[in-house]
Amino acid sequence: MTKRAVVAGIGHYLPERVVPNSEFEKSLDTSDEWIRARSGIERRHFAAEGQTTSNLATQAAQAALDDAGLTPDDIDALIVATSTADLTFPSAATMVQAQLGMRQGFAFDVQAVCAGFVFAMANANALIVSGQVKRVMVIGAETFSRIMDWTDRSTCVLFGDGAGAMVLEAQDGTGDNADRGILSVDLNSDGNYRDILYVDGGVSTNTTGHLRMEGKEVFRHAIEKLAATAATALGKIGLDGSDIDWIVPHQANIRIIQGTARKMGLSMDNVVVTVQDHGNTSAASIPLALSVGKARGQIKTGDLLVTEAIGGGLAWGSVVLRW
Repeated sequence: MTKRAVVAGIGHYLPERVVPNSEFEKSLDTSDEWIRARSGIERRHFAAEGQTTSNLATQAAQAALDDAGLTPDDIDALIVATSTADLTFPSAATMVQAQLGMRQGFAFDVQAVCAGFVFAMANANALIVSGQVKRVMVIGAETFSRIMDWTDRSTCVLFGDGAGAMVLEAQDGTGDNADRGILSVDLNSDGNYRDILYVDGGVSTNTTGHLRMEGKEVFRHAIEKLAATAATALGKIGLDGSDIDWIVPHQANIRIIQGTARKMGLSMDNVVVTVQDHGNTSAASIPLALSVGKARGQIKTGDLLVTEAIGGGLAWGSVVLRW
């Protein structure tokens, strides 16, 4: 028998404040039409004053626990993927652990920007497959509104805040690609592309910093690398694009999502899209989309999913799983 990391529960949380595109027209040379045409985004959520990444993550984690019918005491490890942790340290994950009332196990953060949830799932899968744990809570959570330059219309209109969480549980499988759970993983990074997507500040530079992005360059890399990593992950288990029920991509830009689907030879009817409602929530976007996709009735037990993401680093990767 083969150990598989199977999805036992999924949940998400979005801050109450909804920010439509029209709100940016008051302070920027932009419009709802301009933002929609270039990104597909119509609205996003912003955290309230004093509402932190760990707060959002805890709400999403509780929703995932409720969906799984579990309690915090049933979780052995907790991983938070984020680039906007509350503090330099301790980790956001240990804060979530405390807020949930989880007194056992261990917790840590993963930082791979928009690809963070894919990297976190890969870590959770390794912990489960190796037999170190039975259940892992994997969370993607961000408050990107805290690192925006509100004078830069090319970036500040694209991002939002939110959190999504998934409980992965060890179950026995047969070892073939018909198993439920995570079937394959492909991870990549190339630090030579740092300057096309980064925050221009940090602890060792004694500055807070804002997000900076070369949009055209990111777009160019995204479609090629996302399609390639998905094909690699599928190839590892003897599958290809024709076997996919759903692509659940990082929700950065509708044109990237459409371009990736075309390159993979798939219709947009096979893609879970939430970017119009959430904007780019970085590491939170894939678990948010998974949770919303399930709630909509799109994602069903037995469906084959590919999740793929690219973020600053550059870091990119994909996970193939059967729901």
